[in-house]
Amino acid sequence: KKVHLRHKIDSYPKILSGGEQQRVVIARAIAAKPDLIIADEPTANLDPNTATAIMQLINEINLQGTTVIIATHYRELFRNTWKRILKIDEGNLIERSVT
Repeated sequence: KKVHLRHKIDSYPKILSGGEQQRVVIARAIAAKPDLIIADEPTANLDPNTATAIMQLINEINLQGTTVIIATHYRELFRNTWKRILKIDEGNLIERSVT
């Protein structure tokens, strides 16, 4: 429900688009209520509205106490979120900031 795929509940993975499959993976990860989520490009292959909704969901999970580590090339995802950003280039930490 939180990843907007309720209408696909009886669909086989093979029938889902790449973005839908990605949202299923995110839903499965958060359903387990983990202490830590590590996400590599969680909004890649998603349209802008869905990407925004997924980031809002990830932020809600973080506010509930789950630590979230996201690897992305799209820094705009974190504008005005008050999150810590570490920029790494070729394995070296080159910048630390808070948005």
